[in-house]
Amino acid sequence: MESKKELFGICPFVTSQKVLTGKWSLLIMYHLSEGPVRFNELQRRLPNLTQATLSKQLKALEADGLIHRKEYPQIPPKVEYSMSEIGRKFKIVLESLEDWGNEYIEYLEMREKEETGIEQSE
Repeated sequence: MESKKELFGICPFVTSQKVLTGKWSLLIMYHLSEGPVRFNELQRRLPNLTQATLSKQLKALEADGLIHRKEYPQIPPKVEYSMSEIGRKFKIVLESLEDWGNEYIEYLEMREKEETGIEQSE
């Protein structure tokens, strides 16, 4: 069997998985799908994410071509992140993940109610 490295750029699933590594990449992409966001605003939206981790994830997403980093020549410095053209094509995937995630949450709630109902009737 070929290794993941050898399948990168060949297999769409391995390629997608490699590009979206990192615990926070999907949430970062979600926030950027709503429009350009400054670093500090991203950090406010993701309070459990350290500054170092956010910086690392943004650099990785930029290196993979999914996002753009734009520096404005002003004082104090202003940096804005936005989705690249290929990154914007990921928005439909985010929407599908949101739909599936909501359905799965409903499933979990239904399952919990069923389990709770079974325990109460015994």
